[in-house]
Amino acid sequence: MTEQTMKPQTGQRWYTRPVLFVADVHRAIQFYVDQLGFQKDWHEGDGAGTVCQVARGECEIILCEDAARSGRARLFISLIPEALAELRRELDERAVPSKDSWWGYDVIQVSDPDGNELLFPTSR
Repeated sequence: MTEQTMKPQTGQRWYTRPVLFVADVHRAIQFYVDQLGFQKDWHEGDGAGTVCQVARGECEIILCEDAARSGRARLFISLIPEALAELRRELDERAVPSKDSWWGYDVIQVSDPDGNELLFPTSR
C-alpha cells in the first residue's frame, strides 16, 4: 500500500445495493415482503415492470427478472444479536425454510424461491 491509498477518503460515501436475478419478480416480491418482512420501496413501470427494490432496515435489494441469470447469488447479511434473535423468531412463525450452515463460520441460510442464498452469520 502506498501512503496515498492509506489516507482516509473524505467526502465520499459508497452506497451499494445488490441485484438478485429472479425468474418471476412478483413471486420474489411476495417472498421478500410476506416471508422475510421487507417492504417494497419501488417497482418499475408502476408495478408492471421487471425491476423493483425491497428493503428492510438498511438492507436494500434490487430484484430483477431474468430467468437465465436467476438463482446464482449469495448475499451475506450481518445482524446485531437482537435482530438475529428476531429473525429466528420470524422464520419460525412464518415457517420460512432455513437451515444452519457453514460459510467460514456458522450461518443461518435462507434461500429465496429462485435459489439465491441469504446468509446470516450467527457468530462473530
